[in-house]
Amino acid sequence: MSLTKYQFRAQFRCTNESCRKTYPLHQVIYSCSSCGELLNVEHDLDSLKKIPAEEWKSTFESRFRSSQFPNASGVWGKKEWVLPEIKEENIITSGEGTTHLYDASRFAKDLGLKSLHVKQCGVSHTGSFKDLGMTVLVSQVNQMIADGVPIKAVACASTGDTSAALASYAAKAGIPAIILLPANKVSTAQLIQPVSNGAIVLALETDFDGCMAVVKELTQEKSIYLANSMNSLRIEGQKSISVEITQQLGWNVPDWVVIPGGNLGNVSALGMGFEMMLELGLIQKLPRIILAQAKNASPLYESFKKGFAEFSPVTAEKTLASAIQIGDPVSVKKAIRVLKKFNGIVEVATEEELANASAKGDLYGLYNDPHTGVALAALLKSIQTGVVKQGESVVVISTANGLKFTEFKLAFHEGKIPKVDETLKNVILPCKPTLSGVMEILGKHLKKP
Repeated sequence: MSLTKYQFRAQFRCTNESCRKTYPLHQVIYSCSSCGELLNVEHDLDSLKKIPAEEWKSTFESRFRSSQFPNASGVWGKKEWVLPEIKEENIITSGEGTTHLYDASRFAKDLGLKSLHVKQCGVSHTGSFKDLGMTVLVSQVNQMIADGVPIKAVACASTGDTSAALASYAAKAGIPAIILLPANKVSTAQLIQPVSNGAIVLALETDFDGCMAVVKELTQEKSIYLANSMNSLRIEGQKSISVEITQQLGWNVPDWVVIPGGNLGNVSALGMGFEMMLELGLIQKLPRIILAQAKNASPLYESFKKGFAEFSPVTAEKTLASAIQIGDPVSVKKAIRVLKKFNGIVEVATEEELANASAKGDLYGLYNDPHTGVALAALLKSIQTGVVKQGESVVVISTANGLKFTEFKLAFHEGKIPKVDETLKNVILPCKPTLSGVMEILGKHLKKP
């Protein structure tokens, strides 16, 4: 089906229902100039509704894992739902999206679930789901520069994955990138990525929230463009996760989606994707959402316990899930709106719970980063409490590649993480270089038929 005869449009709109001021996408702006609230990208749904739901489905199916630019990207295969007016020559893509929906059927059976899938967003160019949003943001910046907007650099605060994505996509576009990282709080694998891509990397003696405060000041200079998730262009790419999950499940919606949360742009993106599909008739119901936080950085959990009546930032303590070690999330209001609409809950995981859950998932063929461990721990606790019921279907969002967190894996199996389940640890066994030596050890470890 050709969509060229249709004209689709998008703009920024203030999220404050009593304001609702709009701005063009080429304007350098991140929050409303009238009331200060964050913005959303708003699409002209009336024009999108001219295409029947079944035709949208067939269009997305025909583009999925295409070899043709730009549809080789799972994000740009949905261009009309993302940035409908961008010129294709300004799209910066590294084939992000179209990631595997891992069928953990044996794990599901042991947990009493109808099905359990893990969306492997870390199987991406820079190893995390941040690629989905960064391709949109950097492409729009590329378009703006082509149109004469005087942008000289893009900048972000990061706990690791955002910096890797920004540095890579900016390098591909030839746009300078400025990265502010909290000193000594980012894994080596994450730290070296922006360094390798030639970004200007600054290590600040503070935490992520401190870096975020500085980058917001820095980007008051309009020639330096803010690339954190308070910029709603990021959310546009990340919402494609919802469409991909549904498509990979045969256009069926799971009962639950579990997602780890730090700065909370991810849960708002997840919600917006499902809301858009519902509005355009591709699905008939919304899933429930579990937002999973590390206990050491769980301000939204504290708010959830009070019915979201109030929210207070916290000083995040050190956690193995370093990417979500955030105490003052910028997208909290968006996240709360989504959780309320989706009848969602917030659950937390202690350090030993996230480590154990990550290792337990690995025994079913996964290779989980600690943030996926937080999500799995939240799921296990929700099953135990009866919130997630036997026979329900669940999708867990894995936000990053486990290979970025080798130190975490080694520490678990070498016994360097306290209070973990000893039965989940595995060790390399010394062995004599003989068949009898091998057979002696195997006799102790293999079950008899």
